Amino acid sequence: MRLPYVANPPPSLTPAEDAIVARIAARRAPRPLQPLDLALLHSPPVADGWNSFLGAIRTQTTLGADVRELVISRVAVVNGAWYEWAHHAPLAEAAGVSAEGMQAVRKEGAYEVGGERLGGLSEPLWVALCFADEMTRNVKVVDETFARVRAVFGEREVVEITATVACYNCVSRFLVALDVGEKNGLGPDAAAH
Repeated sequence: MRLPYVANPPPSLTPAEDAIVARIAARRAPRPLQPLDLALLHSPPVADGWNSFLGAIRTQTTLGADVRELVISRVAVVNGAWYEWAHHAPLAEAAGVSAEGMQAVRKEGAYEVGGERLGGLSEPLWVALCFADEMTRNVKVVDETFARVRAVFGEREVVEITATVACYNCVSRFLVALDVGEKNGLGPDAAAH
């Protein structure tokens, strides 16, 4: 990493900062604090906001785990965030995305919602994959893609998919800029845990 990680366990500073560390540890339990946490804890208020936002995205939406983890994994591929890939690709597979589907997720190049559906993905997974791809690459999503998203998902799901893709673009940019987890340049195979 480009900065040293905060010590684990983090040193006790103030009661407010100790409470922040406790909230992050509670969200991560039973796992220990992760390298991402130990990077963010250089700024406890930022780490606290991050933890709250990511907690909502990961655990409080109505999205199926397959959709959520597929779009997170696609963001990781497009942005070369191999630390993110190493954490979320196995979760996508565990949620039911097939090995063939994961090959489509990790394919280089852009997807178009009107193009050939790859990886044996269901219509909802294909549309979510194309939406994540387009949103990550271009930010602006064309009307055809958005119309397909609206045809497949309800309004709440559209907001939650959009927030998930936006959130994990933020995550991946933080990870790659600071080389959290020391995975930059490795690619998806070498980045696996």
